[in-house]
Amino acid sequence: MVLRPRLSRLLCETRTPIPRDLDRLTGIGTEVPAGEAGLADTDVAAIWKATRRLYRTGMSPGIALCLRRNGQVILDRTLGYADPVSERLLTPDTPVCLFSASKSITAMLVHHLAETGRLNLDDPVSRYLPDYGRQGKHRTTLRHMLTHRAGIPRPDRPVDPDILYRPDDILDILCRARPSTLGTQAYHAITAGFVLGAVVEKVTGEPLNATLDRVVRQPLGMRYFTFGATGPERARDMTTGVPLKLVDLFLNHAVGGTLDEVVRVTNDDRFQDVTVPAGNLYATAEEAGRFFQMLLDGGQWQGRRLFHPDTVAAARAPASRRPRLDRTLMLPLTFSPGFMLGNRGIGLFGPSAPRAFGHLGFISIYCWADPDRALSGALLTTGKGLIGPHLPALLNLQYTINRVTAAS
Repeated sequence: MVLRPRLSRLLCETRTPIPRDLDRLTGIGTEVPAGEAGLADTDVAAIWKATRRLYRTGMSPGIALCLRRNGQVILDRTLGYADPVSERLLTPDTPVCLFSASKSITAMLVHHLAETGRLNLDDPVSRYLPDYGRQGKHRTTLRHMLTHRAGIPRPDRPVDPDILYRPDDILDILCRARPSTLGTQAYHAITAGFVLGAVVEKVTGEPLNATLDRVVRQPLGMRYFTFGATGPERARDMTTGVPLKLVDLFLNHAVGGTLDEVVRVTNDDRFQDVTVPAGNLYATAEEAGRFFQMLLDGGQWQGRRLFHPDTVAAARAPASRRPRLDRTLMLPLTFSPGFMLGNRGIGLFGPSAPRAFGHLGFISIYCWADPDRALSGALLTTGKGLIGPHLPALLNLQYTINRVTAAS
């Protein structure tokens, strides 16, 4: 009887205030009638109702959701604030940090270089970055990096979260690091991205954002879709949820910082001046969904080929026959060389989505495509809370999306 009011107070202190009328906090982009995508109006209404229910949990100041069915945008809407302090509204044109979903974009730049014959995924990393071959890492391949089996899920020494503003220092630490067992699946939250980004820059002779611009951003006609390099219009994140020490211990283990530290670092303007290949790509929900729609269409967009279909297939190919217990996240997960994959039962992208592929981002960010439903989309949230009342609502939203798009 004592714990319940105490928990309730904690939740109230870490939720964002929710007005009764959500319409004034709603932004709507360009959408087609549901029938043009093979759905009923009630299907889209059900998805939006579930999205509003997720927002009403108070666990995110802003939510952006864009869904395509059969290549048509059936829903492109936002709820809430891009900046809860100034009460600047989140709109469909607001760029949001994708956090770890950035990994998929970096991975496809690596696959692009493999497609053009400029590297091989089974080459050792040290072929491109000789310094990386120290401490027994000469056998580590690019494929190990892409599938979270490189043995460097985190730096091998304590680091200050502000080191994210110094990518060269991070790369030096990783080159000097002694790896854990090579081949063991352990989610590399940030580390592998710096290595892969450095490889791309070494091979191309240009900054990673320049390669991204040439290979992806310009062909897809994006306004944002860059590592950092946005501006004051970007959305800002906020710590929410139940403030438990256990959560911070887990996040320290997985990403190298507490919840508050991660939010502080990523809201800092200096985070816009660096490239974090596994963590600071900014895009609107529509842009993120557009990228995954291009992959769903075999690597082409509006008649323009970005990737060969075989390249996309190779990027989606499972690295193991069945889910493996991930030694970082302590969950059964299946990776491909660049993506998190769905499961037949309950999976990362909702129930019964075995061929879905995409990536999650810190914390409730989902960018994915599902060929069985002709579906692509992005759910971007600015609330950073691991434990809270949003979990049932989030599962309900996933279930609703999969149910209505599978039934039509």
